Amino acid sequence: MPRSENPLRSELFPDIVPYASGMLPVDARHTLYWEQSGNPEGVPVVFLHGGPGAGSAPVHRRFFDPAFYRIVIFDQRGSGRSLPLGDVVDNTTPHLIDDLETLRRHLGIAQWLLFGGSWGSTLALAYASRHPERCIGFILRGIFLGRDSEVRWFLHGMRNIFPEAWREFAEHLPPGERDDLLAGYYTRLIDPDPVRHRAAARAWSRYEATCSTLYPSARGALEADGGGFALALARIEAHYFVNRVFLAEGWPWRDINRFRHLPCTIVQGRYDAVCPPVTAEELARAWPEARYVVVPDAGHSALEPGIRAALVNATENYRLSRYSSDLFLPRFPWQA
Repeated sequence: MPRSENPLRSELFPDIVPYASGMLPVDARHTLYWEQSGNPEGVPVVFLHGGPGAGSAPVHRRFFDPAFYRIVIFDQRGSGRSLPLGDVVDNTTPHLIDDLETLRRHLGIAQWLLFGGSWGSTLALAYASRHPERCIGFILRGIFLGRDSEVRWFLHGMRNIFPEAWREFAEHLPPGERDDLLAGYYTRLIDPDPVRHRAAARAWSRYEATCSTLYPSARGALEADGGGFALALARIEAHYFVNRVFLAEGWPWRDINRFRHLPCTIVQGRYDAVCPPVTAEELARAWPEARYVVVPDAGHSALEPGIRAALVNATENYRLSRYSSDLFLPRFPWQA
């Protein structure tokens, strides 16, 4: 039976401002925005945003107790405040892993906790596969592993749950291109003509936003900058999807033993239509030491009430006990 009381915090922490921030060149082309907030002497935690291409936001600082955590937030290549925005040149998963190492060394951090949702969970696991010695644990949400089946679900499967949103998404393309939505969108998203790429980016971003929450949610901010953030999200996502997210077949199963000894909490919305629970459940079965929490009344977004509570609860769990078995997130009867 589920617990009737939860001893850990479940609300976001108050707004805070960074105590340091900057722009870090990682090669001749790309410069990353980064910031630190919370306790400069605290336990380092790095927030890995979704997308790829979605960028970070001030609210992401609020998942963590600022008295305990040294909160590192950054925008991945081509995303958010990083430059150039929406650029897919030299933008691959290995590049992002190397960027994480460059940022870690730049900030003088020996090891850190990885907190990532959706694409952020992919990047966290890919980084851990390469650099397990730099990780002290994981909090992962809305698991995405970048497999062909998951990309097909995003492009076609969500039609089964959101047929109206999918129809609008598909009908942005002419009838002759609808058999290959990814190719049709990618051609437009990388087109230098703003008329073509901005319209495609808005259609792609609306589709994803509509399907990301259990209940309808306005996401106008993606278009508030004239379409730049929507373009970065759509273009970079399509770029990664076309290239099978730059990860080899059989990943991450052959690498999981390199880091499965580290504490991990997996948070998954029961009605996540963007990254369905089947993937999170598969990861949890391959990683039985991880704590697997299914939120029964949530979709994909980290800011839905149930997901938000479970994530804050997870960061508090780590703070209070460094993963003590006596403190845990609430369970539900059907959870392993």
